[in-house]
Amino acid sequence: MVLTHSDPATGLPVGPRPAHAASDYTSAELLALVIASVEDDKAEEVVEIDLRGRSSIADFMVICSGRSSRQVAAIADKLMDRLKTGLGLVCRSEGKEQGDWVLIDAGEVIVHVFRPEVREFYQLEKMWQVVPAPGQGAI
Repeated sequence: MVLTHSDPATGLPVGPRPAHAASDYTSAELLALVIASVEDDKAEEVVEIDLRGRSSIADFMVICSGRSSRQVAAIADKLMDRLKTGLGLVCRSEGKEQGDWVLIDAGEVIVHVFRPEVREFYQLEKMWQVVPAPGQGAI
C-alpha cells in the first residue's frame, strides 16, 4: 500500500507503510544524505527532528524552506533524484505542483519543504519540539 496523503495536524504521512526490503543504509545515514542535499540546494532554516520513540511512522523529520515556489519544487526534485541515484530509493511526494509545501516520504525520513509563509502558518517545528520535563528546562 502506498501513502497518498498527510495528516494536516501533524504533517506526517497517513496510512500503513509499505513493506521495505532490508536496506544497505541506516536511518541516520539517510538523514545525513537528506540534510546534505537540501543544504547543497540552499534550503534555509533546516531543522531535523528525532521521532524515534515518539512516532512509528518515521525515525526523523526534516523541515526546511525555499525562498520561492520554484526553489521549493527544485529542492524536492533534486532530493528525490539524489536518493534514487545514490540509494535506489524511490520516494513518494505530494504538493510539488503548487510549490508551497512539498512532503517527501523517504521511508525512515519524512521531509517537508516549505515556502516561508506556509511554514510559519503551520509551525510543524512547534508541534514536534521536545519540551523539557519540569525542573529540566533551560536556565
